Amino acid sequence: MATKHDQILKYIEGLPIGDRISVRSIAKNLGVSEGTAYRAIKDAENIGLVSTIQRVGTIRIERKLKKHIEKLTFGEVVRIIEGDVLGGSSGLDKVLNKFVIGAMTEKAMTRYITPGSLMIVGNRQGVQKLALENGAAVLITGGFDTENEIAELADELEMPVLRTTYDTFTVATMINRALSDQLIKKDIMLVSDIYTTLEKTNYLFSTNTIADYQKLSEKTHHSRFPVVNKSLRLVGIVTAKDVLGKAETLSMDKVMTKDPIVVKKMMSVASVSHQMIWDGLEVMPVVEDDLSLVGFVSRQDVMKAMQLVQRQPQIADTISDQISGEVMPVEEGNKAGEPQFKFSVAPQMVNSVGTISFGVLSEIIANVTQRTMITNQRRNVLIEQMSLHYLRLIQLESELDIRPRVLEIGRRSAKLDIEVYLENALVAKAIVVCQVMERT
Repeated sequence: MATKHDQILKYIEGLPIGDRISVRSIAKNLGVSEGTAYRAIKDAENIGLVSTIQRVGTIRIERKLKKHIEKLTFGEVVRIIEGDVLGGSSGLDKVLNKFVIGAMTEKAMTRYITPGSLMIVGNRQGVQKLALENGAAVLITGGFDTENEIAELADELEMPVLRTTYDTFTVATMINRALSDQLIKKDIMLVSDIYTTLEKTNYLFSTNTIADYQKLSEKTHHSRFPVVNKSLRLVGIVTAKDVLGKAETLSMDKVMTKDPIVVKKMMSVASVSHQMIWDGLEVMPVVEDDLSLVGFVSRQDVMKAMQLVQRQPQIADTISDQISGEVMPVEEGNKAGEPQFKFSVAPQMVNSVGTISFGVLSEIIANVTQRTMITNQRRNVLIEQMSLHYLRLIQLESELDIRPRVLEIGRRSAKLDIEVYLENALVAKAIVVCQVMERT
């Protein structure tokens, strides 16, 4: 049997998007205590069912499921293909599992049609009917209409029949691209993936004293804490140097640093890493848009996450991945033992006049920089600045020789000189400044 807490969450999930809710209304409607209602609403906020907006209140919002971002609904397919719905509109929220191109006989394609698939076909109404009867949606290409019988069957089975003016090859490419783009977004690590939640966060109220700070510091062995008001809205941050030598009776609002640097859950870990390294921050508060404290992220967690991301394989290829995959190491390196790389300029990597794109050249330099630092220094880096000089035109199918050299390296930054040669002639040169990530 479901607990009262679960019943409240289910009730909230069933509310229309945009409905306002309150502790009192939940308690009254479901016959529970206000304390139980409050805890359930806070949990609903943590899992993305509701959001509290200043001067508006708590409202039901559309839940965003990052972990299922790789799944497309038929409704999203309609938007992608710029199409319309001919029938079965009640099934638009169902998830697309795969698509099948109806370019074979009806008997042959039966084995490929599975529930949740999308049959891409022209004006072959026998195939359209076959797909619907086997639990698949239908996408009619070429702008063709369908019979009333098919539209009525789609309504009955709650499986959409869609239409687009594009041809079969084009729509298949568009859907594939959408799936690939969403996989790439899914792979980008966000603060929400690594942050420590509010329940596990140590914080102080603005009315707490330095004596309270010292007790919390002794208990947790930490020296930096977020400071919040009675509504749990972040108002500052306090560190050991803020309280050093001051009276124990002073309150946090008298000694804290106001307007601290904060992050939000949907920010990328890479951007947070950049901020932490250059500002020397050990922890950063994680807040909502109204500055409500929801947790914190530590420098150690960010460093571990960034190194994990750079080591793990990619599910979907970005343009950067495609270019980087063509940068090949030269086995013997140079006489000084420094790494060297080679690159062949492919047709898709040139501009309209047949010479290498400046963006592609920049991506090659960035990739060589990262690989050089990993090979020589066993350190991951983030590119901070690049000064690239394109000295001579690099033609299609040129075989490039790339020679990196580390000019200087410190605890937080490094500078490299990257030279690009074609048939022993210098054709491009770059000076790259990058952030050096700490070893973990």
